[in-house]
Amino acid sequence: MATAVRTFTVHSDYAPPPEGPRVEGERSLVLEAQKGSRDAFAALVRRHQVRAFAIARAVTLTKEDAEDAVQEGFLHAYKALARFRPDQPFGAWIGRIVANAALDIGRRRKVRDADQLHESVAAPFHDPAESDELRRRLRTGLESLPERQRAVIVMHDVEGFTHGEIGEMLSMPEGTARSDLHHARAALRRMLSDLRSD
Repeated sequence: MATAVRTFTVHSDYAPPPEGPRVEGERSLVLEAQKGSRDAFAALVRRHQVRAFAIARAVTLTKEDAEDAVQEGFLHAYKALARFRPDQPFGAWIGRIVANAALDIGRRRKVRDADQLHESVAAPFHDPAESDELRRRLRTGLESLPERQRAVIVMHDVEGFTHGEIGEMLSMPEGTARSDLHHARAALRRMLSDLRSD
């Protein structure tokens, strides 16, 4: 069964198909996938890989780690599919799995190279008009935040997820997501305050 999953390739630049009767169609896909249909599971991967990548990218420091987290997340989902209740939203379920995989990858990387700086962390904030100094300081500021705060601020301010969605994906109360966002923004404001003064 595990060999079937290796045939599903997740691309971060994938464009999702046009919206249709998503909820009922998705439930049918889940039921078919639970019966062993690899095509149905591949369709679920295609529907959710862009959002899954956005979640993973918000948590991890590199595009490569985000791609690994999405692959690990979908592999775990495939193995656990029998336990999924089809009346629940598949997107939220896969989002939690991918977020946890991304956090695990981040912890493993932290152990391997705790003091290495990753240039790609500023990619979600790239703006050609920004100065190199601001990009460098922003990247350094994000890297200095606790992992969960960094995930919350990028998921909310860059990817546009709501507090409730973030709480659900990171398995924490909505209020904790709000609090983490507040603290992350305050920390970044302090780190960048001298750049804002004239």
